[in-house]
Amino acid sequence: MEILVRAEKPQDYREVEELTRSAFGYPERIARGGIGCPYEHWMVHELRSRDGIPELSLVAEENGRIVGHIICSKAAVRTGSGEIPVLNFGPLSVLPALQRRGVGRALVTAMIEKARQRGYGAIVFFGRPEYYPQFGFKEAEKFGIRDREGGSCPAFMAMELIPGYLRRAQGGRYWESDIYDDDLNRESVKEFDRQFLHQSETVKETPERK
Repeated sequence: MEILVRAEKPQDYREVEELTRSAFGYPERIARGGIGCPYEHWMVHELRSRDGIPELSLVAEENGRIVGHIICSKAAVRTGSGEIPVLNFGPLSVLPALQRRGVGRALVTAMIEKARQRGYGAIVFFGRPEYYPQFGFKEAEKFGIRDREGGSCPAFMAMELIPGYLRRAQGGRYWESDIYDDDLNRESVKEFDRQFLHQSETVKETPERK
């Protein structure tokens, strides 16, 4: 399949939110409890006006149809001497019927290249450790970075876009937008999701996730 990656436009917003909800609205998630509905589409909606970076909000198209989306947001590593700006990214969303066909790979590759061209120094995020090393991500611990609580795990990853950029971050802790705090945003998510309740809750494929 031929995939075109381009910048998201305002007229894409609703379609991207519906796509994102579909990608993450799998039945097992509802059964786990918690918020009880997908929240990634709310994240995308809120990031556009709060901590998102518009030039790094990208869509993937196949034959003129949007089939995937990725968005970056502002984050930082806080050390005793100050904050080091970094990028976070996610959600990464792909239409369920087209997952595992290279759409996510195309989006991540394009995002990394555009971020590098724009002079961003590093990307730090939480994601699937079996998927993202293919793009050059490593465990953040290798750069001496811990999460907000001072912990680390294989899913906490980082990549330098400028060689040596994270040298100053050693011993620091990572802080991302509070949009990613499920508990803090529970009621806002439920209220936003009511707009989408006419859609089917059944998604057969397991989504391509961060």
